[in-house]
Amino acid sequence: MEINDLTPAELRVWQAFATGAEVDFREGAEPEGAPERTLRAGVLRTLLLNGPREPGEIVALKVRGALVTGLLDLRYATVDSVIHLTHCRFESAPDLVGAQLRYVSLRDSELPGLSVTRARIDGSLRLTRCRFDGAVRLDGTQIAGVLFLDDASVAVGDSVQPALQLNQASVDDDLCARGLRARGRVRLDGATVTGSIDLENADLSNPGGNVVDAEALEVGANLLGRRLRAHGRIDMRGARVPGRFDLLYSRLSNPGGTAMRASSCVIGELWLRKGPPIEGMLNLRRSQIEHLNLEPEMLPGQVRLLDLTYGSLTPHEPPERRLPMLERDEDTFDPHGYEQLTASYRRTGDEHAARLVQLAKQRHHRTTLPWYGRLWGHVQDATVGYGFRPMRALGWLLSLLAVGSVTFAVHAPPPLKPDEAPHFNPVFYTLDLLLPVISFGQEPAYAPDGGQQWLSYVLVLAGWILATTVVAGVTRTVSRQ
Repeated sequence: MEINDLTPAELRVWQAFATGAEVDFREGAEPEGAPERTLRAGVLRTLLLNGPREPGEIVALKVRGALVTGLLDLRYATVDSVIHLTHCRFESAPDLVGAQLRYVSLRDSELPGLSVTRARIDGSLRLTRCRFDGAVRLDGTQIAGVLFLDDASVAVGDSVQPALQLNQASVDDDLCARGLRARGRVRLDGATVTGSIDLENADLSNPGGNVVDAEALEVGANLLGRRLRAHGRIDMRGARVPGRFDLLYSRLSNPGGTAMRASSCVIGELWLRKGPPIEGMLNLRRSQIEHLNLEPEMLPGQVRLLDLTYGSLTPHEPPERRLPMLERDEDTFDPHGYEQLTASYRRTGDEHAARLVQLAKQRHHRTTLPWYGRLWGHVQDATVGYGFRPMRALGWLLSLLAVGSVTFAVHAPPPLKPDEAPHFNPVFYTLDLLLPVISFGQEPAYAPDGGQQWLSYVLVLAGWILATTVVAGVTRTVSRQ
């Protein structure tokens, strides 16, 4: 391109490029879109690929406040200068597919979209406060620095097409997206972020569909989502976040579907606190979490916790507030969930709470048994609380002992052999009936009849039941220890 073919605005940019000087079109009084502020995309392409150089100077394209017409096509190009096109408006979506770039900043610009698929950027990509009226494609892109999307806005009219596409992307630093506003799906499948992902105050919406696809996402540090608002399904199956997954004050909503699926994940800390109840199902199946910071108030009506493993659970809540989350996992009985909750209480030294969780486990298991199993379970529960309330057995024994002693004291049963029978003692006679493994010589020497005979049958049967349940409870206690 001949320099004589340039407009005055383009000539200013052409001359400033050789020394890396900045051209700010906002300084004049010309309205946006005036010829004095308009640059052709073809001129910028020529400048980046074959622009003038001066010895000892670092070339750079630094423009503010321009209207860029036409398509900025840098597909598979190698650009060795930095690109600053800030506070600009683009008529067409720039195409940087497969390009090799040093540093790109489009901060505070308005674009109909952006395509940087499979590109390589040796520095950072800054899209802070950009407004995109179409999809932003960064899939497969390698960024050596930081990816800035703070306060950016992306909107697509098609709910199927992703608004922000970062699948298989690689960011060697942080992904900063505080205040990001996306209307459409955000794809992070297979992406790798060496630092942290910051989505604080982000507003993501794709009602009726997936709002975030982040399967097999790899994060080197933290995933921060305080005050995140997500309307749609978050899918993070198989993600790895060794640091903190922070969802304090967040609002997750997908009524009638799954609000968040974080199954088969490996997470250092998961914080779900201070926010409203999750609208939709929460799925944490088969995940491994070192520290689970969870408030019962945030849990939805449906949770999936099968094979969830966690090292510690805070804040410390009584079992009555923790147990409902185990009972909301469909109609299945998951003993592993009860064992995890029991272990978390024992690590804090709350043995009483641990026993209550184990008792709830047995009661839940009872609902899955046939009728005869449920009947025997009710007996064990009523007598000794499945071994977790052994003092109940002593209370039953003392009550039956009192009833039998009073009854037989009022009317002693006749002896079988009057000349050989020992002196009748109603207390020890009742003990002989109640305790199947101990004999005081009273029971075989006397033969009750009528109502006393039926009472003796009841005492013998009750004694066997109490003895069996006590043995079962003691065995369960020993096995726990």
